[in-house]
Amino acid sequence: MIRAYKFLMRPTVGQQVTLGEMLRDHCTLYNGALQERRDAYRHSSKTSVTYGMQSAQLKDIRAFDPERQGRWSFSSQQATLRRLDKAFAAFFRRVKSGDT
Repeated sequence: MIRAYKFLMRPTVGQQVTLGEMLRDHCTLYNGALQERRDAYRHSSKTSVTYGMQSAQLKDIRAFDPERQGRWSFSSQQATLRRLDKAFAAFFRRVKSGDT
């Protein structure tokens, strides 16, 4: 027998604000990393930026912006960068195989 549980999230007003800020900052990180990859591919004779390179920069990013990026979990930010890396890998896999 397979059992499924559904846990409802009922954050307080303060938690909602914090979650919104966290989402905004992770979106900023994702979009910045995406822009870095696009720029590197367009301007540097088709070189690529890897997850490892961007993850190594994360320490400096957190030190530069402690009030926004520095206050969230390092591992959650790495997960955001991994998500971007997986999206790029899937895109290039589809391009290579000729899919749309």
